[in-house]
Amino acid sequence: MHFGGLAAVSNLNLSIQEGEIRGIIGPNGAGKTTLFNVISGVYRPTSGSIIYQDKANIERFSSSKIAKMGIIRTFQRTAIYHDFTVLKNVAIARHLHGRESLTSIFTGTRKKIANSNNQIASEIVAFMGLEHLEEELAVNLPHGHQRALGVAIALACEPKVLLLDEPLTGMTPTEKAHMIGLIRKVHEKGITILMVEHDMKSVMELCDYISVLDFGTLLVEGKPAEIQNNENVINAYLGTEEIFSGHISS
Repeated sequence: MHFGGLAAVSNLNLSIQEGEIRGIIGPNGAGKTTLFNVISGVYRPTSGSIIYQDKANIERFSSSKIAKMGIIRTFQRTAIYHDFTVLKNVAIARHLHGRESLTSIFTGTRKKIANSNNQIASEIVAFMGLEHLEEELAVNLPHGHQRALGVAIALACEPKVLLLDEPLTGMTPTEKAHMIGLIRKVHEKGITILMVEHDMKSVMELCDYISVLDFGTLLVEGKPAEIQNNENVINAYLGTEEIFSGHISS
C-alpha cells in the first residue's frame, strides 16, 4: 500500500490459519492499521492480492462486500451511537447486516425479521456480559464497557474473521483482564481473530502466533516465546526487553 512515494505496507506476505488468534505487532508507523484497512476494504492496495478461504481474491471488493463475507473489524476509536442504548446499538448492526428484501416488506415477514434481529442482539449483549446495561445509553458507559460494546456490534455482523484494532487501549488492568476473557469467549465460538495491540503482556498471553511488522514489512513471525526472545524484535522496539512485561504507548 503506497501513499504517494511512501510505502506504508511493502512486500508483506502473511498466511493466517482458520481458528487461530494472530497478533500483529510493531512500533509506531509499522503499518499495522494500514494492513487492517487494506484487508477490510477501507483502502484498495496499490498492488498484491488478498486471498480469503483459499478461493476469493478480495483486494478489489468494497468494505461492505468484504463484511458480508465474514471479515469484520473494530476500530481504535469505538464506533458506537452514543445517544442509543446498548441494545439498540447492537440491534442496528443486526439490521444493517440483514438482507431484508422488498418482498419481505409486503409479505409481512419484515416484522418477524426485526423481532429476530432484536432477540439475537439481546443474546449478543448477554454473551458480552452487558445484559444489565441493555437500556443504558452508550455515552454513559465506562471506557471498558464501551470497548466491549464495540466487539458486540462486530459480533452482530456474524464474523468468521474478526479484526480487533487495539481492543485494550486505554483500559485499566481490571478492564484489560475482563476484555481478554471476552476475546477468549469470542474465539471459542470458532471465530478467527487478528489483533493489533500495543500491550505486549496481553499479546503474549492471548495469541497463538505473532507477526511483527517494521516499516511496513514483515520483520519476523513466531510463537510468543520465540518473539519475546528475538533480538530483532527487541531492537525494533528501541532496544528494551521491558516491552514484554509492560505497555507500549500507541
